[in-house]
Amino acid sequence: MATDAPLSTVPLLDAGLPAGVHGGFTTRAGGTGRAPFAGLNLGDHVGDDPARVAAHREALRRSVRADVLVVPRQVHGADVVEVVSPPATAPEADALFTRVPGIAVAVVVADCVPVLLADAGGGLVGVAHAGRPGLVAGVVPALVAAMRSAGARHLLAALGPSVCGGCYEVPQAMADDVAAQVPAARARTRWGTAAVDVAAGVRSQLDALGVPARDLGRCTVEHDDLFSFRRDGSTGRSAGVVVLA
Repeated sequence: MATDAPLSTVPLLDAGLPAGVHGGFTTRAGGTGRAPFAGLNLGDHVGDDPARVAAHREALRRSVRADVLVVPRQVHGADVVEVVSPPATAPEADALFTRVPGIAVAVVVADCVPVLLADAGGGLVGVAHAGRPGLVAGVVPALVAAMRSAGARHLLAALGPSVCGGCYEVPQAMADDVAAQVPAARARTRWGTAAVDVAAGVRSQLDALGVPARDLGRCTVEHDDLFSFRRDGSTGRSAGVVVLA
């Protein structure tokens, strides 16, 4: 069991969200975890102390001034769930949205792209977990479509830190398969081999849908203040989180 003192709040990377929306992206900073989860681990499925992870999530909830924090059980798919009240169990999905003020929705990542969506005027916020499989499956377009069906008209997006195309080496056949679905995701590593740029693919999908996007452009592999499964193997998870004020 974790015996660390309770956390107050945690720092967030600025996502440039509109007025009336709180949120952003976490780093390792502000947590009490120990190696290999050193820092603010928010993943409850990686083998860390459950009590410590729960304390970190509670600190994140307070940091965005939410009444409740909802994190799905992510499966690298394209399912979208609308959160209308605090769920008894974590929904199985890779995208969540809500129109209820005070309900924070979040995803956890350690190289995948966390995507925040907000339409403050329409009273809707959402979040997606977009890894390579989710990019190909279309999780971000699915979230955009669901939020627009719910009434969103002026969506803005923010992309948090993720592995960059220069670091995400994959077999040539896999790179070709991804590029066949999302051409903008084709990339080369810094050492010249086949790669996938998931963030570039997500940006292209948002651009095709007319959703302006801000990309923080920080590579998880290249920055030690960020969790990276590809770099470290056993490690923690950061989060992207958003809530209507």
